[in-house]
Amino acid sequence: MAARKFKITKGDRVRVIRGNFRDMEGAVLEVIPASGRVRVEGVNVRKRHQRPNQENPEGGIISFEAPIDISNVMLLDPATGEASRVRSRIEEGGQKERIAVKSGNPIPRP
Repeated sequence: MAARKFKITKGDRVRVIRGNFRDMEGAVLEVIPASGRVRVEGVNVRKRHQRPNQENPEGGIISFEAPIDISNVMLLDPATGEASRVRSRIEEGGQKERIAVKSGNPIPRP
């Protein structure tokens, strides 16, 4: 699968709109364009048993956020706090900005 461009970037606030974690919100920790997935803070937390190694001499059970599909998250409008689709608009200076469809407010890049 070829990597695609997405309107969601690392640091954005998003809401999960589908799946077991529906209506949870968090910041995007990582965008994985090759697989079309994102890791969201506090969403899809998994546990893994880790053997002792040099980085983690104690070993034990570690928790981590597993990726979810990017189609299952929606960007939050910072002005209203609601999830909204996103359009892009080119300003007079040639800068591209993201616009929330519901309110028309610009969404700043993190």
